[in-house]
Formats: sequence, structure tokens, C-alpha cells
Amino acid sequence: MEVARIISRAQVGIHAPLVHVEVHLGSGLPTFSIVGLAAPAVKESKERVRSALMNSKFEFPAGRITVNLAPADVPKEGGRFDLPIALGILVALGQIPNPEGSSALSSTEFYGELALNGELKPVNGMLVAAAHAAQAGHDMIVPAVDADEAFIAAARSQVRPAKHLIEVVDHLKGVARLGVHEGPQRRALASSGRGLDLLDIKGQLQAKRALAIAAAGNHSLLFIGPPGSGKSMLAQRLPRLLPQLTDDEALEVAMIASASSSGFDKRAYGARPFRSPHHTASAYAIVGGGSQALPGEISLAHRGVLFLDELPEFDRRGLEALREPLETGVVAVSRVAMQAEYPAEFQLIAAMNPCPCGYHGDVGGRCECTPGMISQYRGRVSGPLLDRIDLRVEVPALSQQEMTAGVPSGESTEVVAARVQAARDRQFARAHKLNCRLTIPEIAAHCRLDTAGEHLFWQSQAKLGLSARSYHHTLRVARTIADFEASESIRAEHVAEALQLKRALGM
Repeated sequence: MEVARIISRAQVGIHAPLVHVEVHLGSGLPTFSIVGLAAPAVKESKERVRSALMNSKFEFPAGRITVNLAPADVPKEGGRFDLPIALGILVALGQIPNPEGSSALSSTEFYGELALNGELKPVNGMLVAAAHAAQAGHDMIVPAVDADEAFIAAARSQVRPAKHLIEVVDHLKGVARLGVHEGPQRRALASSGRGLDLLDIKGQLQAKRALAIAAAGNHSLLFIGPPGSGKSMLAQRLPRLLPQLTDDEALEVAMIASASSSGFDKRAYGARPFRSPHHTASAYAIVGGGSQALPGEISLAHRGVLFLDELPEFDRRGLEALREPLETGVVAVSRVAMQAEYPAEFQLIAAMNPCPCGYHGDVGGRCECTPGMISQYRGRVSGPLLDRIDLRVEVPALSQQEMTAGVPSGESTEVVAARVQAARDRQFARAHKLNCRLTIPEIAAHCRLDTAGEHLFWQSQAKLGLSARSYHHTLRVARTIADFEASESIRAEHVAEALQLKRALGM
């Protein structure tokens, strides 16, 4: 008897390698074997498939059933192969015709976990699979619940939703064709931080400017100030300062979300991510991990914002793991049975108190922390990590006059966002990338200082003892400040502001 072949895809990070589900029926004692590096959840599919076929009034073979998931060296997880296995058995039995050269099976990918009554249940990672199916020019048959998610990525292929195994079989027989899904617009109207405006924050003009500069050059930023000074409010307003994602960027962000344990939320498609994990999050939650090497917070914040409130309270290992992704923009998650590489071009915004009680420097004298306690508290954030944070800004407590002011201070988010977009346009026109990603040769070419600025910079560098990394980071920030001010040259005042923004409370 010939081998029946159905195509589907596995999921390895944000990659979806093609899998051929091969089914062979042989004589002998009844057995049902699944081979091909299948996880326990995949091996359990034989019981789901058996019940689904019998409850759907299809014949179930009495002999040996061998299912091979090829290639054998690609890990297979979850219940997504239930439908392909069931269809392979029916094709091998001749209950579904498979004329030679039929495109119904050779160019269509099938996905779906089977309930015991034959209903199709959703599977994780459908958007990742759909993106790769579209690249291959394959159509898809998916559970109806997953149709919208698949439709977002399947720009050049057809997505056909089904609710039951019988519907798929009737479609392949030509009895009742499944309709092509016409889903929602691929670009949703979602927007992180929608409705939040910088005018909502009283005072804090220096912190607002630092936030705008960080947005213009995609620089990392640390707010330091007492409780209630507005640090979290400032961070929450950053996404609206950033330009809208391009279609390719939106799809990339959605693919990472689809590969995560929480899955993809179609309502958030097109919005820049804003991730704010609790300070009790483990290092694995921040970086990624688990048996399936799932993405962590730094990858889920790709193209968006990673906000770490109460920075010193985070696990030290998790904070130190941020160092490489901040420089490279990627993170490799390696486990014994799975390795995956995820993009991690996130913008880090962090906040912390100046001391354990939070009131160091308060004019009312509320702080009772000793110098040793303050030093120990700040030492929880290592020097190498601080060296990678471009901007460090104090956010002082508001005065009574600022709190009771009836007139908003500063510029609105709409006005600042326009200046941010203009600054970014200058960067892309000059170097085809944002200033935060300038290499050392590019810094030498694009971050030249005028005479006064160069004199000030080297004079300050000798006094402050900047590291080589801080030296280059400061030049990048000065270049961004000049772009934000629509200045072609980097002047002394731009250098002075960049140096000031690099130091806060002696950190």
C-alpha cells in the first residue's frame, strides 16, 4: 500500500519548518505508532485521532498504523498534527481520493487539534505557520477559531476555516467546498498607550525632554526619583511618541507573540508592544526559556518598550542577561532539546527610587537610610548594566505649586511625536538606521563635533572618566539631540546636555 502524505509545519521559535506527515497502513496485529521526534502531546494524538474518526462515522483500520513526521530531527510539539494524521489515515484507506498530482493535498497545509467528537480546536503559533506557508505559496485549512490569526500573515495564500473533521473531508472529496476566509483588516487600529498624553503629567520638564530624546534615537533611559513623582506615567506615554510600525515590523512583532505561551491577540496587531513585567519575574521570564525555548519579555517587547519598574528589586541574573541583547538586538535561548533565536530590539525604560525608603534628598528629612544602605541598594544595579543605559534622569518630587498648577506644562504628545518623527527621518536619511545602532566607524563619520563641542567633550571625559562604551553612547545621544533640534552639526550645548543626561545622583 502506498504511503499517504499530508503537509503541515512544526514550530521552532519564530520559524516553522515544513513537516511531511506520512501514514502507512500494514497488516498484522493492531498498533498505532508515531515516530519523528514527537513530544508526548503529539504521541497522545493517536487516541484523539482514533476517537474522532470513529465518532465521525469513518472507518478506522484494524492493522498496523505507522505515522512518520519528517524530517525526524525537527522537534514536534502540541496537537497541531491531529488533523493531518487523521487525513493521512483516510487517504491511505482510500476514503479520500488522492489522484496523482492532486494539488488539494500537495499544496495545502493542514492544522488542528481534534476533539474526541471530531471538532477542530485551536493550536498555538498559527500566525508563524501562516507566514511561512505564504512564503511557500501554500493554502491552509485551519480551525475556524484560528482563521483571523492565519489571515493576518497569509497575504499570498488562501485560508479556509473548518469547524469539524467532516467538513475538511467533504471539502477534499468535492462534496462541499470550504469557503475562503475574509478576515478583518490586517492593520488594526490598536495603539499602545492610546489616550495617554504628556500634558497629563504636571511639571517634570527635564524628564519629558529626556523621554523625547530617548524616543528620537531609541535610547535606553533610567528614571530615578521618589514614589509618586511620575516615573511610571512618563514610561507609559513613550509608545505614542514612537512612529507607527511598518507592515513588516507589525508582522514580526505578531509572530513573536504567536510563538509565546500567551499567544497572539489580534486586537493588538500593529501596536508597539509595551511590556511591564513585575519585579518578581524570573530570569527565564525576562530572557525566555522553558522546555520549548519560548520567547521572554525582551523578545515580546521587540520593536517596542520594555519597562522595568523598581529596577533594583529585579533578580540580578535577569538584569545581567539584558546586557548582550541591548547591544546586539537578538537573544539566543538554548535548552537541551530546543534552541531558538529571537529578535530583541527593545527600548529599555527603567525606574528606581534613590534609596530603599525612596525619600533620599527629601527637603522634609523623611529619609532615614544610612549611606551604607543607599550604596548597597544602588549596587543591586551593576556598573556594566548602567554603562549600557544611555540616559539617566532625576525625577524629583513635585512642589505644591506644580501640583496645583491649572495650566499644563510642556508640549503635547502629538507635537513631540512629530518632532521625534522628523529626527528619525534625519537619521535614516543620513545613516539608514537609528543613532542607537550606529557602529564605531559610523560614529566617527556621522557624530563629528564642532570645535567648542569637541573641547568640552574631552575636558569632561577627563574629569568623569567615561568608559569607551560610555564615550560612544554619549556621542550617539549628542547626535540625537542635534537631530531633535534640527541641527546638522553637534554643538557644545548638545554635548553638554548629553553628558548631563548620562549622570544622575552620581550613578
